[in-house]
Amino acid sequence: MGMPYRISTLLYCFNEQDELLLMERRREPNRGLWSPCGGKLRTDQGESPYACACREALEELGLRLSPSDLHLTGLVSEHGYQGQAHWLMFLFEVKPRLRTLPPPHEEGRFAFFRWEELMQLPLPETDRQSIWPWFRQHRGGFFAAHCHCHPDGRHEWILEESRPACGIGAAIAVSSRG
Repeated sequence: MGMPYRISTLLYCFNEQDELLLMERRREPNRGLWSPCGGKLRTDQGESPYACACREALEELGLRLSPSDLHLTGLVSEHGYQGQAHWLMFLFEVKPRLRTLPPPHEEGRFAFFRWEELMQLPLPETDRQSIWPWFRQHRGGFFAAHCHCHPDGRHEWILEESRPACGIGAAIAVSSRG
């Protein structure tokens, strides 16, 4: 029998000091690990990835966003993540900078981190291996990647598209940093 295919959005938020907002998750997947907030698309309602990201920002951060407040930085597919599901994830950078730390949410608690602190945190292994390095490299640009998650814990990654920030994308990244 095949595994379910889940579609989600992740919100990469920053404060005015360019620190990352992460959530220590209280629920699976990734309970006890730090990751961006976000959630699953309401596929039964035909929800778009942008609409999902805006809904999740309101639900988890209390932040009202429109699609123009988002930059699609990455598209990541994971085959057989934790042996339970296949995932298709839309990675959005939130352009407006946060001024305060969001209050704890039923999904988890929030904290800001500097880039240098990131790899010292308990993170999902696929995030540590590839997603965070590629997100940082492509901030203001775009990448697409696929990971085959093997039952023995190995992860085989393929970077399927890479457009680091340059030209217009670089201008968006610079202007969004204030």
